[in-house]
Amino acid sequence: MGQLLNGKRGLVLGVANERSIAWGIARAMRSEGAELALTYQGESMGRRVKPLAESICSEIVLSADVMDDSSLDNLFAVIGEKWHQLDFLVHAIAYSDKNELSGRFIHTTKHNFQNSLAISCYSLIDLSRRAKPLMKNGGTILTLTFQGSNRVTPFYNVMGVAKAALESTVRYLANDLGPEGIRVNAISPGPMKTLAGAAIAGARKTFRFTESNAPLGSNATLDAIGGTAVYLASDYGSCTTGEIIAVDGGFHVLGMPQVKNI
Repeated sequence: MGQLLNGKRGLVLGVANERSIAWGIARAMRSEGAELALTYQGESMGRRVKPLAESICSEIVLSADVMDDSSLDNLFAVIGEKWHQLDFLVHAIAYSDKNELSGRFIHTTKHNFQNSLAISCYSLIDLSRRAKPLMKNGGTILTLTFQGSNRVTPFYNVMGVAKAALESTVRYLANDLGPEGIRVNAISPGPMKTLAGAAIAGARKTFRFTESNAPLGSNATLDAIGGTAVYLASDYGSCTTGEIIAVDGGFHVLGMPQVKNI
C-alpha cells in the first residue's frame, strides 16, 4: 500500500461492478492508503458492490439514489456520525434512457432530457453542497466527463449536452468552493468497456476507432484513470482546480484520423 492518500477518507458514488471506472478509482485510492465509503443503487446492484467494498475494507457501504433526498440525507448523516469529516468525493454518476442513446438527437424527449441533466449534472451540485460541511480542512471533488461534451460523438446525444453542463458546473463549483480550500475537477477518459458505455449504440466501433487513432495507440485503462484521481485527491494536486483532465491516450488533440486510417 502506498502513502499518497494515507489518512484521507472519501466517498465514491457510482461503482457498478469490477469494470466500472468508479471501481478503478476506488481501487487505486485504497492502494494509496485512503479509507473509502461506497454506495450502490438497489439491492441487485448491492449484491455486486458489497463484495468489492469488502475487498478494500470499506466499512461504510450504503444504498443511495441521487434522485431521493432521504437516501442522501441518510448517507451523509452516517458519514458525519462515523467519520466526522470527508477529504474527497468521487461523483461517477450519469444516466440517460438507453433508447435515446441511438438514433437522432432531435428525437430527445423532454422527460429524458430533464432526467439526464438532473442525474448526470445537478447531482454533482447537490452532493457537493452536502459534502462541503464535512470538508472542514478543504478537500477534493471529482467527477467524470467525456469528449462528447464538446465534440459530436455518434449516438451520445443528450449525454453530450449533460456532460457539457457538468463541465461548466465543475468550473463554477471550483470558483465557489475555492475559498474553503475545496478543489473541483473532472477526468475525461476516452471510450471504456463499461456497463454504462455499453448502453450507447455503436460503442464497440467507437472504442476501436479511438484506440486505433489515439497517439499512444490505446484507450484509457482503469489503472490510468485511478492514478489520475489519486493525484488530484492527493496533496500533489493542491493547486489544481476547475480542470477537465483528459485520460484518453491523447485522442482529444486530434483534428482528423491518423494517416494510416484514412
